[in-house]
Amino acid sequence: MQYQVQGIVIRSMDYGEGNKIITLFTREMGKMAVIVRGAKKLKSRYGSVSQLFTLGDYLFFRSGQLGTLKHAEIIDSHHRIREDLHMSAYASYMAELTDRLLADQEANSFLFDQLNAALQGLVEQKDMQIIAFIYEIKIWVQAGYLPELEVCVACRNDGNTMAFSPALGGMLCEKCRHKDPQALSLTSGTLKLVRLFAHMDIRRLGQIDVKPETKASLKRLMRAYFDTHIGVALKTRGFLDQMDKYGV
Repeated sequence: MQYQVQGIVIRSMDYGEGNKIITLFTREMGKMAVIVRGAKKLKSRYGSVSQLFTLGDYLFFRSGQLGTLKHAEIIDSHHRIREDLHMSAYASYMAELTDRLLADQEANSFLFDQLNAALQGLVEQKDMQIIAFIYEIKIWVQAGYLPELEVCVACRNDGNTMAFSPALGGMLCEKCRHKDPQALSLTSGTLKLVRLFAHMDIRRLGQIDVKPETKASLKRLMRAYFDTHIGVALKTRGFLDQMDKYGV
């Protein structure tokens, strides 16, 4: 059967001597794996459409789990992302999150628009770390992993929730703080931002200025929760950590 979709390349791997297999995150069908024959050849007309982060219209034939590309037109190559180490690192992280946490062939037009907006935000030089934080939370929501951010996860009280328990999966109020000695203390700024990010549409994100210490607090919260409840090893996360460690 033949399909025509709009998609973003979130993974690309060599296949045989001259081919590639790309994973498209599509608006119409969710994640789809498609073989691009001849993509590695020097004069291939499909070499550019199989590059990471490319947004395009793709026409392919599929009889099993793997499609075969018949035609493609680039909408936005996002070449500026691939040419910049930092933008490429954050885009790769969001692409890997999408690839690893979402099931195949489950359409999600909202998340597709969020990823597209996130890539555009990188190009527009908006805060890369904040974009990645917001998109990751969107992934949590769609994959069913969103923690309790509004009320105490233990007593359901909505007052004075200033600690976050990765183990219990959400906020703790002052009275219930003892239920998890390892809970992370939060500033009001960190709490406000993580709640905001859960509801924010990346398409509406403007230039935002977040203090480095608040970003560090958000990172600790999100990493702790991810490792406790999701636990998927991400190669791109390790690369981002190396960049931070060595000040790249």
